[in-house]
Amino acid sequence: MTDVSLGMPELPAPDYPADVRTRLEADAKEIIARYPDSRSALLPMLHLVQSEEGHVTRTGQKFCAEMLDLATAEVKAVATFYSMYRRKPSGDYQVGVCTNTLCAVLGGDEIFEDLQRHLGVGNNETTDDGKVTLEHIECNAACDFAPVVMVNWEFFDNQTPDSARRLVDDLRAGNDVQPTRGAKICTFKETARILAGFPDERPGAVEATGGAGPASLAGLRLAKGDTGGRVVTPRGPAPTGGQPPERLSSHDAPQDNAPSDPKNPTGPVTEEGQS
Repeated sequence: MTDVSLGMPELPAPDYPADVRTRLEADAKEIIARYPDSRSALLPMLHLVQSEEGHVTRTGQKFCAEMLDLATAEVKAVATFYSMYRRKPSGDYQVGVCTNTLCAVLGGDEIFEDLQRHLGVGNNETTDDGKVTLEHIECNAACDFAPVVMVNWEFFDNQTPDSARRLVDDLRAGNDVQPTRGAKICTFKETARILAGFPDERPGAVEATGGAGPASLAGLRLAKGDTGGRVVTPRGPAPTGGQPPERLSSHDAPQDNAPSDPKNPTGPVTEEGQS
């Protein structure tokens, strides 16, 4: 008969030291006061406890449950659902390389593989000095600047293997690193506290917001009727003489749509596609 050992049940999570608990309670009460329903404060509360230890520990989950009058299982379900909450110790700088379709095609896969070799780590692993945790990300939501790398959720656009190596080397050396837009990079713990809803008190940080780049604004420009720079080439065979016929596509300028075109009124669709 095979001997099956069930093992010992997991012991309750330890509490924070008294001084840490007192400080976190004051911050937690400030967060909770922002919401009419206290359980709505769970996401920023998880960022708060993550700012303490660099990841969401069992102690942090227990603290959130007690402050919000939730079951620990409810807190754990949320903490393990979102990838922005770390489940194990990680580096001061979370370096995420987008490997989704567009970034991958334009060099994201190459950047990620190069950084693994350069840093000597795999996916979701941390360098020996505790500075950098490398991970691949499905989408950084900045496809117009692909390939994109993020550090502690700040954007580094139009990257190459060379620029990405310089980036991680600067982070490990303790140099000031400026993202493509926004304030200079701070540590993951400091970022977590900002995400919990507390102000970034570094001089000039709030002013260094940056705006959308030209690639992001192209669609807005076209929607406003600016067709000075064509986005697509006119379709069809070239004419034998004179100027090519104007063949606007949906990329060139706003076209008549159902609300504005009497020939295509809006309304519920009935049988056989009749409006």
